[in-house]
Amino acid sequence: MEKKSEEGITVKKQENFSEWFTQVIDKGELVDLRLDIKGFTVIRPWAALVMENMFNYLEKELQKKGHKPTFMPSVIPKENLKKESEHIKGFTPEVFWLKDTGDNKELALRPTSETIYTPMFKFWVRSYRDLPLKLYQRGSVFRLDTKATRPLIRGREFIWIECHDAFSTKEEAEAQVQEDIDTTEKVMHQIYGVPFLPMKRPDWDKFAGAEYTVGSDCFMPDGKLIQQPSTHLMGQKFSRAFDATFKNKEEKEEYLWTTAYGPAVSRILASVIATHGDDSGMIFPYAIAPVQVIIVPIFNAENKEYVLKKSKEILNELEKMEIKTEIDEREYKRPGEKYHIWELKGVPFRIELGDKEIKNKEIVLFTRDTKKKEKLKLIDLKKIPKLGEQFDKRLKEKADKFIEDKIVNCSNKKEIKQALSSGKLAKINFCSTDKNGVACAEIVEKEFSGDVRGTLASKNEKATGNCLFCGKPATKVIYIGKSY
Repeated sequence: MEKKSEEGITVKKQENFSEWFTQVIDKGELVDLRLDIKGFTVIRPWAALVMENMFNYLEKELQKKGHKPTFMPSVIPKENLKKESEHIKGFTPEVFWLKDTGDNKELALRPTSETIYTPMFKFWVRSYRDLPLKLYQRGSVFRLDTKATRPLIRGREFIWIECHDAFSTKEEAEAQVQEDIDTTEKVMHQIYGVPFLPMKRPDWDKFAGAEYTVGSDCFMPDGKLIQQPSTHLMGQKFSRAFDATFKNKEEKEEYLWTTAYGPAVSRILASVIATHGDDSGMIFPYAIAPVQVIIVPIFNAENKEYVLKKSKEILNELEKMEIKTEIDEREYKRPGEKYHIWELKGVPFRIELGDKEIKNKEIVLFTRDTKKKEKLKLIDLKKIPKLGEQFDKRLKEKADKFIEDKIVNCSNKKEIKQALSSGKLAKINFCSTDKNGVACAEIVEKEFSGDVRGTLASKNEKATGNCLFCGKPATKVIYIGKSY
């Protein structure tokens, strides 16, 4: 695999994003597909380290907002999945069933965990005093997806956090949905640098068993959308199915109101790579990079020991500042070979250190996103954390600018076609996002190979005129795009 890294990326990101992504995750040593199990991916250390950092930020934010961690079984009894009819109908085709379990009980590998958490809510919640109860777990879920799979983007196993929360009122549950959107904003956008549009999905595209779903749509470089964290108002459907009740202040039994939120870290990683990478490879935000500074010592046989000694002194200084740092001590014919490897891997900063730099008590600092080199005195190493903040700010601003003109107001089919063919979202007046709009949504799919993504959850946009497809009075402003 190291040889592949040395070869570099052979296509341009904007000209062939699909091939660029394939090469980056392979040559950048993020995944390995040679186990050859459809939809299941081996996550290599470089990707796992990024994901650990991503998990840390998410869990910190969730715990700050009152969530507590749990670990739940990876299997669900069939009778649990069958409790909520809409849920099982939506998930049955995608379930991996375990039949030889030794106790004649048919189990499912969990596709999601509402039917594990809700029975536990029944045991753990007795009174309004026990509410709200906000729980989460990190782990894998499994879905028997029959469509084409793609590492990190679409698979049969994905690694995520799922939150399951219980409340005494619908108002509190709906406030949680908004809080989940805020969590996505504070972590995925502000820290990972990936912007998104919170879309309230149409009824025909909501999560199975939910009252409604809000999905976070992110743009990929090829103009397609990828859904990132989604949040769901489950209402009382699951609590009724499992008889999960509580006593209110008047000592009367009521059903719990529940929500669910699922940031899939393995999938968000795909957006981080796609959003920030360039023709040389990946660019990881300083906040989540596995290595924030790589030191490349420049030595020969005579001065190797001395240069490595000075490199380790710099390493120690940076580690005291809690900067993730490594030294690349490998012997290559030219330092440039190492430079290409670490640029491919997306390390924010590279320190180049040789005899000349040591003599002048300085380093050469290379910045990955700008590809600029500058000299920095050793006494100024303390500036690197601030440079890291500026690094992430630049990445975020560049990503935000990318989506500035991605929404196009369309008043006819020709404009919709032009918007979608240029990798943009078409914004139109539409008849309805309930069952009455299904026929028009099918026209969108058939004529434009697009999807009705829903209405913008962050705005209450007023529809005017008539639906472009059926001519009925418009009730919703919806967005149409192409997706993975």
